[in-house]
Amino acid sequence: MEIDPQRQSAQANYKLLTNLVVPRPIAWVTSLGDHGQINLAPFSFFNALGADPVLLGFSIGRYDDGRLRDTATNILRHPEFVVHMVTEEFMAAMNLSATDFPASESEVDICGLRTQSSVQVQVPRLAEVQVSMECRLFKHIELGKNLLVIGEVLMFHVHDEYMAERMHIQNFYPVGRMGSPSRYCRTNQVFDVPRMSYELWLKKLEDQQHR
Repeated sequence: MEIDPQRQSAQANYKLLTNLVVPRPIAWVTSLGDHGQINLAPFSFFNALGADPVLLGFSIGRYDDGRLRDTATNILRHPEFVVHMVTEEFMAAMNLSATDFPASESEVDICGLRTQSSVQVQVPRLAEVQVSMECRLFKHIELGKNLLVIGEVLMFHVHDEYMAERMHIQNFYPVGRMGSPSRYCRTNQVFDVPRMSYELWLKKLEDQQHR
């Protein structure tokens, strides 16, 4: 089947895209409102963007009337935020935090979560979540009706049980977004495929030719 996105509605394209480009990690973002309330919201248009500097990015859509969503408004006003990685025990809270609460309400309080001070930024982080990244706004880019937020990671917080030798991460299984409106996946089945060097590839090719 061939599907021309120009001949479909934005809603149809969103559904198709989010069901095909999977799984996607979820950025669970805290930011500060104009009265100091802590906003918490999940975004699955999200990934790592680079390591020097350490960058991650997530895209925030607008409300139907064109207004920026609360997280975008907060970050543009106060250019710091914290990205948390969602593991399965936080699925219910993450899902609740996606509710369209008024900007004056704190999703952290509504979800019954605790916060603690961050190290490098003023925005608090979620105390119970075992992986989080303190970020400063590096750049924002308007992409049609979306705002791409690029953050520079200033501090990693990783629970000790996940840390192995040489900065390897073990036993860390965040959930992934699998599609609109409510499909997710577990990531607790992983496999390893070692990279091959060009020299090794040549040797394997030579070995095959001599068989």
